[in-house]
Amino acid sequence: MNNTRKKQIKEIDGSAQRQYIDAKSVFTALEEAKKYAAEVRGGMLWKTQNGTDYLIRTTTRRGQKSLGPRSEQNENIYREFTARKQRVEKRVSELRGELERHRKMNKIFQVGRAPEILVAILNKLATSGLAEYFTVIGTHSLYAYEAAAGIRFEENEAMETRDVDLLWDIRKRLSFIAQMEGLDISFLGLLREVDPSFDLRNDQRYTAVNNHGFEVDVIRREAKESDPHPLRLTDHEDEFCVVQAKRAGVLLDGEKFSTMIVSSTGRMARMNTISPVVFVKFKRWMAGQGDREILKRQRDIIQADLVEEMVAEFFPNLQ
Repeated sequence: MNNTRKKQIKEIDGSAQRQYIDAKSVFTALEEAKKYAAEVRGGMLWKTQNGTDYLIRTTTRRGQKSLGPRSEQNENIYREFTARKQRVEKRVSELRGELERHRKMNKIFQVGRAPEILVAILNKLATSGLAEYFTVIGTHSLYAYEAAAGIRFEENEAMETRDVDLLWDIRKRLSFIAQMEGLDISFLGLLREVDPSFDLRNDQRYTAVNNHGFEVDVIRREAKESDPHPLRLTDHEDEFCVVQAKRAGVLLDGEKFSTMIVSSTGRMARMNTISPVVFVKFKRWMAGQGDREILKRQRDIIQADLVEEMVAEFFPNLQ
């Protein structure tokens, strides 16, 4: 690493690197355990009708489905389901406890510095089953690159931002709508569960801002023939109007990058973002746009240079 790069990129302490690896191991184990837990949501019970016992599968939405009358096969299904549910719930509970221990250790070793609000939003998307529909783009992607490489970008100007850009995958619109209908809430309402002060800006309805000035922008690719336009995320009256962004389709179709990020308080979340290589190309393109504000163009160049150096040093396989 040359002298210039040392001023711009700094590897975090070895203890912090080891703590990140250990915390990530627990974090990913909990992610997997939650997937198994989702398969056994609801329950099973025996219900007597007209003198006959029936095995009933219940859902979290109070739905019921009969699996047939009591039989040796259904008794085995009931026992196996109940045992599996108990095992999975115990594993999730114990991993959550272990993750909280690692949160405290993350804070002690100063593992991360991602904004707390960003981590909270990403976790809300994950727990709501919406993470697959959004890709973080822009400056906040740098927190994912830092975490994966075990580094800090020393150029403070490159990290300064008060908004997060969420690229919505309009190709999955129908399944997204179905998921939101199941949640029975608007996307703005979902953000308000993270911070009640979030509200849409009157001058740009694709942006929500909280009382601390932190903004969430929801953007989409430029409309194609099959894309509805204009478009709101849901039919709720007080809802995001998704804005088109130039060349956003390139980011939507490009290679993705996913890793665990850590906040300054040690809290963890998975960030789904774009590949560092895609990030560099896009930032250089943005910097070349004549209508781009000068200060933003300068930051685009700084960010592209930093990430390009990081890729060369820590992720040569991505080149």
